[in-house]
Amino acid sequence: MSSLQRRGNIFILTLTGPGEHRFSPHLLDSIRSSLRQVRSHAESAASSGTSSNFVLITTAEGKFFSNGYDIDWAKTSMNQMILMDDNLKSVVSDLITLPMPTIAAVSGHASAAGFIFAMSHDYIVMRRDRGFLYMSELDIGRVIPQWFAVLVKSRIGSAAVRREVVLKAPKLTADKALELGIIDSSHDGAEETVAAGVRLAEDLVARKWDGHTYAGNRMELLSEVLNVMGARCSVAKL
Repeated sequence: MSSLQRRGNIFILTLTGPGEHRFSPHLLDSIRSSLRQVRSHAESAASSGTSSNFVLITTAEGKFFSNGYDIDWAKTSMNQMILMDDNLKSVVSDLITLPMPTIAAVSGHASAAGFIFAMSHDYIVMRRDRGFLYMSELDIGRVIPQWFAVLVKSRIGSAAVRREVVLKAPKLTADKALELGIIDSSHDGAEETVAAGVRLAEDLVARKWDGHTYAGNRMELLSEVLNVMGARCSVAKL
């Protein structure tokens, strides 16, 4: 499950509990519900003429940020795998069209779809003393979906780094991910990582950008991702 907390103009979405936060439709629906609440707050503020510059931080409790898809749940039926993938596409589309900057505060392992979820945010701050980023598909004998590949290409500019991440499947520590330009900063513990996310969020809120303009620019940058997901119609949400 997920919970949502508001601190002034900063929203903190937390994947709760000590588990692996594997993406099942149930968890993804919970995340989407939180994102709808965030969007509603932002749109209500904009329509009332009050401050509409917000930031979203996503983090998680326990050892894992997210260990990817709930494969055990999905493997009993191809339809279930398709449903789970479609639900994650919806979450990623919601993040790309959200009218505010987004930050992933990665406080534990982020593997496969969990790594993709983190990269769906504008900024990534990561804990250095525990956890890694890991595109595990090569090691578990799965071909990454096309939209995963397009998102990786959009977020990682270097072809050599993309090859490293996808075709060597390393388990990247925060310091290595920072060296490769995948994340924005690394920190000593979970609390410090979230605190770094809050400091970054405060700096972004202080810029007083219009949320819809911000989202429109992000959507242009990630238009190929939206197109391959079949989510370009999400512009109607702005």
